[in-house]
Amino acid sequence: MKVTICAVGRLRAGPEKALVDDYLDRFSRSGRQLGLGPAQVLEVEDRKGGGAAAEAALLDRVCPNGAVRLALDERGKTLSSPEFSDLLAEWRDAGRSDLAIFIGGADGFDPAFRHGCDRWMSFGPMVWPHMLARVMIAEQLYRSASILAGAPYHRA
Repeated sequence: MKVTICAVGRLRAGPEKALVDDYLDRFSRSGRQLGLGPAQVLEVEDRKGGGAAAEAALLDRVCPNGAVRLALDERGKTLSSPEFSDLLAEWRDAGRSDLAIFIGGADGFDPAFRHGCDRWMSFGPMVWPHMLARVMIAEQLYRSASILAGAPYHRA
């Protein structure tokens, strides 16, 4: 199952980008034998200032056809790392070939876009900067592959 992180905004070179790249490379390598990956980040930017609706149209455009749609949203469900890995395995085992994980802009998701997603997931009640949300989801993807492979990276 290929994974695409569809994110509003550009992440410049720096420590956050280095972490995202590192964790996604690890996920792609370790997930291959598990039927997970590769992973990539596709960035969109609304240069015309159309707000959440314009960002939603751009996110829809980069979303792979038929992908499971997972929105990172503060109103979503908080999952443990094992629960997230189980969810990935469930989608993979159901024959889903693509997963799109959405990170919205500063104003969140357009309501229609949000309701068009299959699941909503939260990193807790705190609000996180979008650049850190990318790092966090990339790390959780790698952690999930490690959990599913029985590797010692995750210690519960």
